[in-house]
Amino acid sequence: MLRSEPLEIRPEAPDEGVPVSVKIRERVVAARKRFNANDNIAQFIEPGELEALLDEVELKMQGVLDSMVIDTQGDHNTHATARRVAKMYLSEVFKGRYVAPPAITEFPNAEHLNELMIVGPLTVRSACSHHLCPVIGKIWIGVMPNEHTNVIGLSKYARLVDWVMGRPQIQEEAVVQLADLIMEKTQPDGLAIVMEASHFCMSWRGVKEMDSKMLNSVMRGVFLKDAALRREFLSLIPGRN
Repeated sequence: MLRSEPLEIRPEAPDEGVPVSVKIRERVVAARKRFNANDNIAQFIEPGELEALLDEVELKMQGVLDSMVIDTQGDHNTHATARRVAKMYLSEVFKGRYVAPPAITEFPNAEHLNELMIVGPLTVRSACSHHLCPVIGKIWIGVMPNEHTNVIGLSKYARLVDWVMGRPQIQEEAVVQLADLIMEKTQPDGLAIVMEASHFCMSWRGVKEMDSKMLNSVMRGVFLKDAALRREFLSLIPGRN
């Protein structure tokens, strides 16, 4: 009579079945870092986890649609909406949270440039942290270099703007984040940033004020000390005289 071999029971991996969002969150917390809406958490995401996170967000977005009593099975227009929305958030509009900063090649200021340079308008595509409604606008960046300043290509400013703004943001904080990043990358004598944007949380909902825009600025270095330089920068921004 044949004896059956005892069934081998393999121990379950400690994190098997744990949602990928929980794993990422635990790494961030262990590192004592923030994970606010406008923070970048790319360093805590391991290869392959973004794809798993996409599946998780899709599942939860489907739950939102179900709770809103939308028949995603019978309605051909919303049949794959949960997947589309998850992909939009993770891979497009909030991509700046989940990917590393763009590669920025920096060059020495070989010609010792020391005159005001303005880049813009650069298009802003973001969303407010309060309602996740679109924030659409423009940014102008003024740089006063010195002989030690790192020079970066004009297109790289657009990439940095896209990376910082590609997260749920509050406009006042977004401009400060961008200023900190550019100062770190280029080390200029001064930096000036002006942002003008329409907030759909004001025009699409709430008071539904269609023509209202928010305008704010950040000044660093010589732009803070030299009123004439500030005036020159502001006067050279088209339409903002």
